[in-house]
Amino acid sequence: MRRRTISLTCVTIVAAGVAGWWLVPVSPAPAEAAASPAVPVVTAKVGVSDMPLVKVGLGTVAAYNTVNVHSQVAGTIQKIGFVEGQIVKPGDLIAQLDPRLFQAALQQAQANLARDEAHLANAQANLSRYVPLLKQGFSTQQQVGDQTASVAQLRAAITSDQAAIDTAQTQLSYTTITSPISGVTGIRQMDIGNIVHPADTTPIVTITQIQPISVIFTLPQKDLPEVQAAIRKGPLRAIAYPQDGTDALGQGSLLLVNNQISQASGTVELKATFPNKNAKLWPGEFVQVRLVTGVQPSAISVPTSALQQGSTGQQVFVVGPENKVHLQPVKIAETLDGRALVSDGLKAGDTVVTAGQYRLQDGTAITEVPAGSSDVQNQTPATQGMLG
Repeated sequence: MRRRTISLTCVTIVAAGVAGWWLVPVSPAPAEAAASPAVPVVTAKVGVSDMPLVKVGLGTVAAYNTVNVHSQVAGTIQKIGFVEGQIVKPGDLIAQLDPRLFQAALQQAQANLARDEAHLANAQANLSRYVPLLKQGFSTQQQVGDQTASVAQLRAAITSDQAAIDTAQTQLSYTTITSPISGVTGIRQMDIGNIVHPADTTPIVTITQIQPISVIFTLPQKDLPEVQAAIRKGPLRAIAYPQDGTDALGQGSLLLVNNQISQASGTVELKATFPNKNAKLWPGEFVQVRLVTGVQPSAISVPTSALQQGSTGQQVFVVGPENKVHLQPVKIAETLDGRALVSDGLKAGDTVVTAGQYRLQDGTAITEVPAGSSDVQNQTPATQGMLG
């Protein structure tokens, strides 16, 4: 009897549970997640235009002229005429030495000249008297001969005196040390009160000419025939960039190709000259030089900001149907002035993303915004242009 009661109790509990399950309201299935919003990006059309052909080399900026300023005479520095880092012109004062000893030497040479000129005048007067007297028999041939020799000797002495004056004037001029070139002064190595000598190894200052300025760079020897062929057609343009290749530092022209190839490296040296009016090129600076050797007509190009570095090489995001993007591998022949020459992977009329790529992947929907839009500027710069 007890077992039957327990069994009826269990059945009652189970039935109540089943009934409760039917009475509890069932929540509807969640709706499909809303579509991701379109990503704002800046786009550009693939262009077709004439594109410069360039050869890229690494080089070093070299001053057009460099002068180590030394004294040509021994003396004590009385005055320094420049400020370190100052731009000087030819004739600007660098240093003034104590001139007193040289002034005294000049005055002595001038006095000797005056003395000998007086002696010459007297000797010529005596000779002019001896000659008529010889004809009258009141003087001898010996007297006339001796007096003629005396006049010649004094004329030679005057010539020597004049040379001594010129030397003394030159030595005196050396006490005023001036700049021989236009350029920028470096760190001063001598101070007021120092005694300088012509044999000193340490200069008073070093002056470097930076306008114009030179860049010596190298190219592989395989590029030499193309460069030589381009030179025969006319002057070649050279553009200097910092080592990272951004923001041109200046434009110039190729001056020469060195007359031999380095057997150690298989490269040839070239030298280009730059006006450097903005003084962005500085002696000793490492730079990248892009030498323009020709023009590729009807070339396909994109802004360099569109390029993405992927695991397989360069890629771009191309805008497709319904404003969705896909990654497109491309081959880049070269870059210049912010544009990249595309040799394969794109065609005229394609639209590529130039800013805002870091949020994109294949199939992402985009919305085009103007360049400089805050929607794009607020993207993380550290990830802009990188592919995961």
